[in-house]
Amino acid sequence: MKKRIIRIFSYICIFILLFACTISASAVSYDYFAWDEAEAKLYSDTILLVNMDTGVPVFEKNSHERRFPASLTKIMTYIVAVENIEDVENTKVEIKQEVIDLLSGTGSSMSGLDYKIGEKVKAIDLLYCLMVSSGNDAALVLADYIGGGDIDLFVKAMNDKAKELNLEDTNFVNPHGLHDPNHYSTAYDIYTMASYALTLPYFSEITDTATYYCEGDDYPLVTTNYLIDENRGGEYYYTYAKGIKTGTTDEAGRCIATTAVADGYAYMCICMGAPYDDSGINGAMKDARSLMRWALLELEFTRLVSVDTPVCEVDINFSAGDESIHLYPDKNVNSILPKNYKTEDVEINPNAPLTYDAPVKKGDVIGTASVYYQNELVQNVNLIATEDVAKSDVAYTMHILKNILLSWQFWVALIVAVILLVVYFALLSNVRQKKKQRRVKRHRRM
Repeated sequence: MKKRIIRIFSYICIFILLFACTISASAVSYDYFAWDEAEAKLYSDTILLVNMDTGVPVFEKNSHERRFPASLTKIMTYIVAVENIEDVENTKVEIKQEVIDLLSGTGSSMSGLDYKIGEKVKAIDLLYCLMVSSGNDAALVLADYIGGGDIDLFVKAMNDKAKELNLEDTNFVNPHGLHDPNHYSTAYDIYTMASYALTLPYFSEITDTATYYCEGDDYPLVTTNYLIDENRGGEYYYTYAKGIKTGTTDEAGRCIATTAVADGYAYMCICMGAPYDDSGINGAMKDARSLMRWALLELEFTRLVSVDTPVCEVDINFSAGDESIHLYPDKNVNSILPKNYKTEDVEINPNAPLTYDAPVKKGDVIGTASVYYQNELVQNVNLIATEDVAKSDVAYTMHILKNILLSWQFWVALIVAVILLVVYFALLSNVRQKKKQRRVKRHRRM
């Protein structure tokens, strides 16, 4: 009987511990900087100015709004042409009458290929015709050649490339940019497209050329981009400008994609939808010039968060060493800010637990931090430990016991166990009492 009582009591204790331990404890994106418009009147309906070193947009205006790109289309035409002609310097393409005739009555910009019907022209010269003088004739000749006589096939390749580059708001109907309601893009997509094109052979050199002579010609191709033409650019000329492409139609207005490089900084500016009227003002070029000049003069590279500077401190539970550690960002956070920016405009918001359980290994991600400038999110970073912290088994065991002893589940189970024991011993006492009474009765009968 005594062994049975001990066994029952042991089961009750095990039940209490298991019950207490298995109760679950409660677990303890971008518009960048909206600065003043460089104290200049802006003509363009859509603008995107990006620091190319960091990818940070420093000025935006309707940058994701679909617009007609006009001859900015030819950036994609160039991409598809270069990626499909193995040797552009030695490949020659025949100029076909039926291809040139497709532009009859369109008022298209031409590069003189209509005077070379039946001749063969080097592909490299066609690329200069395409990008320097913005020749629609060159666009069609290249498209016909690469499409094997099927220009629509070339246009399909343009759209396939757009999908590959994740240009979600771009669709091409032709290779030159003449107006079509289903032919559109955005400043942001043009920026992505042009950034990719800048990695391709010859693109920078060709688009930054103001005057070019095709093989055998005694008359030059002249750029449509006044920003890079010192001799003809007049008030638009900007010494730090480089490339890329202009575009104009009645429906698209005046457009430009261009870059500026100076003092270790590089910017790309996309302007679309500036008025195309009788004023003679090319608002897209004026906007691009003033904004890039503003950026180069007023903005600078700034380190907002360093991997060498702690962001916050976290207490370590069950530590065999340090009771707290500092958390550091896993990477530097850099941005482009005004040269006279105020440090109080920069805010770092950590999101980390107040305490963390040992063990901790160097490099463990324990939290995150959001970096803001003027309440605009700049970047999110991980917060990591930069040292190891070992776990104390004694401290952990004491913590478990303490939690068990302080939990309501333990006390409920203990009270239940006590009640069961009291009942048990009461029943046991009653049984013994009855046995004793039976023995007394037997003894009296004797």
